[in-house]
Amino acid sequence: MTAEALKLKSTRISRPGWHWALYLVLVLVSLPFFLPLLWLFISAFKSSGAIFSSPFEFGAGGLRWTNFEQVFTDYPFARQYLNSVYIAAVSVPVTVGLAAVAGYAFARIRFPGRNAVFLLSLLAMMVPSELTAVPQFVLFSRLGLVNTHVPVILLQIFSATGAFTVFLMRQHFITLPRELEDAGRVDGLNSLGVFWYIMLPLSRPALATAAIFAVLNSWNDYFNPLIYLSKETLLTLPLALGRFTDPLGGVYWNLTLAASVLVALPVLLAFLLAQRQFIESLAASGTKG
Repeated sequence: MTAEALKLKSTRISRPGWHWALYLVLVLVSLPFFLPLLWLFISAFKSSGAIFSSPFEFGAGGLRWTNFEQVFTDYPFARQYLNSVYIAAVSVPVTVGLAAVAGYAFARIRFPGRNAVFLLSLLAMMVPSELTAVPQFVLFSRLGLVNTHVPVILLQIFSATGAFTVFLMRQHFITLPRELEDAGRVDGLNSLGVFWYIMLPLSRPALATAAIFAVLNSWNDYFNPLIYLSKETLLTLPLALGRFTDPLGGVYWNLTLAASVLVALPVLLAFLLAQRQFIESLAASGTKG
């Protein structure tokens, strides 16, 4: 047997061993992220007293499905859940749509001050939301929009996440070949037609990624609803999770964790369904500047 054949054979033998070692390292690294989720899902089915006594065991009482029933029967959780769904359903499409249009303009359309305007949009990501909270509250208060969902929706659309999705879409459109755009113009399409019929259908991975970021921003927003919403029926889910308390100030941990599972499931499912497009978009968006 030649030296090259021996080398090839040893490589074939050792490669699976390296793969198993890599998988083991990845499993060990993922444990700090996975164990809290496992504890959350197990504790959601336990009594409040058994949550901390046996963290990863269901105990003698078995599964307590009544935790999920109490969340809806004893509190206006269904209405608050619908509030978050409604706000996300309004803000996410608008955020992604504006980001796609702005990203295409910054990537493909030449106009005076394009780079300066793009730089300003990037600077918006660096301004803390707490810095502009007071003037924004004064503005919406004078418009009579406090205790409505309008400020929450608008501030989610025009937030640092919105600026980031513009940057993401711009980087994606830069990677697309200009020949596609030229072919569309030869067929008689204007800039809007090229964007709608050619560029947008090719941007599904980037759009899915932008949608994931927008959903997370809307679903997990705590700061803005805390400022503008005080009525129980108007609250969103992040605020609702802090309402499972007794009159003496204690916390019903079993109800809080059951509600947390219901809050986390839609986001986890959305990511699992769109993870392929998410990874493809992040891999492509950094290939060109």
